[in-house]
Order: sequence, then structure tokens, then C-alpha cells
Amino acid sequence: MSSVEDQMKRVNGVHHNEDKIDYVFKVVVIGDSAVGKTQVLSRFAKNEFCFDSKSTIGVEFQTRTVSIQSKVIKAQIWDTAGQERYRAVTSAYYRGALGAMLVYDITKRQTFDHVARWVEELRAHADSSIVIMLIGNKADLVDSRAVPTEDAVEFAERQGLFFSETSALSGHNVESAFLKLLEEIFNMVSRKTLLVASGANGNYVKETNNGLLKGLKIDVISGPDFEVSEMKKLSSCSC
Repeated sequence: MSSVEDQMKRVNGVHHNEDKIDYVFKVVVIGDSAVGKTQVLSRFAKNEFCFDSKSTIGVEFQTRTVSIQSKVIKAQIWDTAGQERYRAVTSAYYRGALGAMLVYDITKRQTFDHVARWVEELRAHADSSIVIMLIGNKADLVDSRAVPTEDAVEFAERQGLFFSETSALSGHNVESAFLKLLEEIFNMVSRKTLLVASGANGNYVKETNNGLLKGLKIDVISGPDFEVSEMKKLSSCSC
């Protein structure tokens, strides 16, 4: 094993055997072209930022493995091209996705104005319970901001989305945004598993309007309890 790989394991503090993975969560990263989707993904998956970048052609994915509440989760994160001519291709990749990162550029108002259309397309092709994180990227470009944070917060609350502003360049909030998304997916999957198990035992449990299970006490994750394993890369750096 190379010294670089050894160093990664020492930094991350844990290594997961592929045979011991408990869940594989498929996540799609969507949004207009040139908002920094691949850069955000590269920052999370490989802790890299590529200055010499270009538009992603088609679809590629990267993986990263984390531990959530003693369960080993492999996140398979698909990077879908934002150009209109590729949207017919990427729509197929929404199927089976448990989570989505919807990225816009805080310096380009048009990319935020298109967010509603991306949400509509996502909900048309993905499972109704998909967890969506709205990401305002390039937050380091403060002087060029064209989308007020308040506008994004209001939209996210109205649509039932999680929200964060990130900088793929500096890495600000990228880690926490992805881990929050994976945590919420885990919570959703755990609730569904409980419902199925309760139904199989003849104990039917209903969900209230706010999504909480009624008549059952559930221990939920109270904070980020993550361990990060070796990060794997599958594709070359692009935008």
C-alpha cells in the first residue's frame, strides 16, 4: 500500500471493509451548468479543488464511505451534467436516488431562478421521499453575490428542503452539507424500516403530517456522529 494511502487512513482514523457495508445510498448532484457541482463533489469525495476545470460530459460518480450510528454507509454520488442537451440522459439517474444535492451559484441569479424547475423534475423522476439539500455554492465570492441568503432560505422552507451555502474553493460547509444529507437519508430509511417491521408484526404505525411516527418512541440522531473512511475516486477533475 502506498504511503499516501496510509496517510489518508491515519488522517481519517478508520477503514471500512467493502464486505461490511450496511447501506448504499445513491445521491445525485444536480443544477445548472457551471455552478460548481463537480467541484463540490470533488471537495467532499477527495478534498480536492481543480482550478483547470471543464464542463462535465454526461454522467460520472464518486463514492465515499462514512459511519452513521454504527452503520457503515457507502454514498454513491452521481454528478449529472447541467446542460439542457443532457437532461434527457440524467433523468434516468434520478431513479433509485435517496438524496439530491441541488446546486446553484450565488453570483448568478439565473441559476437560482431555475432551481424550482430542477425540483419539479427531480420529484417527477425520483421517489417521493427523496431528501433534498439546496446548496448555494461559491459563497466565497461575497462581493459578487446576486442571490440573497434570505431568498434561498424562504424557497427551501416553502419546498421542504434543507439548505446550506458552501464554497468548493475553500471547502466551507461542503463536508457538513453532505453529512447532513446522508444523516437525513439514514433517518428516513430507518423510519421506513420501522414501518415495514411494525406492519409485518401486525403493529401498524401511522405518520403524522410532520413526518414523525405516531405511537412509537424513536431514538434519532441528535448530532453529527460520523467517521470518515478512505475516500475513493472514480473520475478525473472537471467542473
